[in-house]
Amino acid sequence: MRCVVANWKMNLNSDEARAFCEDLLGRFTPKSGTEVGIAPPYTLLRLVSDLVRPKGLKVFGQNGHAEAKGAFTGEISMPQLLDAGCSGVILGHSERRQFFGETDAALAKKIKAAWQWNLLPLLCIGETLAQRDAGQTLEVLRQQLFILSETGPGPLWVAYEPVWAIGTGRRAEAAQVREAHAFIRSELNRHLAGTDHQVPILYGGSVTPESFPELLGIPEVAGGLVGGASLDPRKFAELVKQAY
Repeated sequence: MRCVVANWKMNLNSDEARAFCEDLLGRFTPKSGTEVGIAPPYTLLRLVSDLVRPKGLKVFGQNGHAEAKGAFTGEISMPQLLDAGCSGVILGHSERRQFFGETDAALAKKIKAAWQWNLLPLLCIGETLAQRDAGQTLEVLRQQLFILSETGPGPLWVAYEPVWAIGTGRRAEAAQVREAHAFIRSELNRHLAGTDHQVPILYGGSVTPESFPELLGIPEVAGGLVGGASLDPRKFAELVKQAY
């Protein structure tokens, strides 16, 4: 299975989102074996969901709280994401880890909560430049995936995003991506033996139509979690076609 997910982050208003979806859908033809998703800001979830889910696209929240309700000002719960039209949720993005102190322990609870509410978790993992330079990449990935020993198996996508390649125009070399994805697969097998083959591993980090074909040729790269290029419907549509 191939997967391509647009992470809009904190971008676009309702008019821009509507124009994007209409443009994308004019270029989009569903194909068996390829899943396409969009992760808009919370204010746009219902709008985007109403536009794209009838055409077979998934909608992801960009984060979700482990509790179903309560006094958590500024947060959004899994049932609220479900109610807004989501079928999945991005968890553990490096920006959440870096800027908002999100921990592995919190992510384990969030994954379980997502499953409770029938949402597909897209778990992001990856190392910083300092960790890469110190030769700690595989140890960081091992630690970030260890939470699966607590959660156990369930519907899951994983995205490997080297932090130093997100929004920088840089991306990991093919050999680095190959090594990381092979290691991630081995860790998934260790924690989810018997079901790990059902977990696609995406690559994220300055994915563009120019870089995507080479990435898709790397073993265990099942698709992409796309940032900047996902704000242009023509570029995103091209990425989807490349995944077919």
